[in-house]
Amino acid sequence: MSVLVAYVDRKTFSFLMVLWFFGTAVISLLSLFSPLSLNSNVFILTGWIGYFLLGSYFLKARVRADALFALLVLGLAWTIVGTYLVVGTIGEQYSQFFHDAYSLSIIGASAALFLLLATVPPNALAERFPRGNRLLHLIGQNTIPIYLFQVMVLEALQKGFFGFQISLATMTPALEIPLITAVTLLICLGVIYPLKKIPFVKRLIG
Repeated sequence: MSVLVAYVDRKTFSFLMVLWFFGTAVISLLSLFSPLSLNSNVFILTGWIGYFLLGSYFLKARVRADALFALLVLGLAWTIVGTYLVVGTIGEQYSQFFHDAYSLSIIGASAALFLLLATVPPNALAERFPRGNRLLHLIGQNTIPIYLFQVMVLEALQKGFFGFQISLATMTPALEIPLITAVTLLICLGVIYPLKKIPFVKRLIG
């Protein structure tokens, strides 16, 4: 991925992102309502790989803020309405379809939110919220190890391995989702930060 981002030209990069979007989001949407069995495995770029590339692709993107807000609201509304309609027509087994990270609505909303956050001047955040800025900087330096550790931490939280349990079985999603996000992030940083002080281990976890 690093080689691709460093050397591919913009036109080819755009083509690869369109290919990822079609193979990941469009094919799955068509499969939901089509009697035919459509397989996205024929595409080279699918799944999470597109999200890793989108960040670099958007570095040169310039989109009006009002268009981004509209896309963000539309993506969230589509997720809510789509879930309601799918559950009511096809069944509960498809309730997670529009929540999935690969769905059309979530990709659009995520891209819009990313570009909106990218417009915030870093210095303004550092001056107004110095502690928060340091925390964001720490998170930014450890995105890969956080990504590697978070599944284990989530599993431990849901099964109560830390002496307490946070799951949908114990509280409503409106409280559980932000709480488990914050706790997972803090635990990951609490594990990663001391490990990165060990030279050999630091090279392993990134």
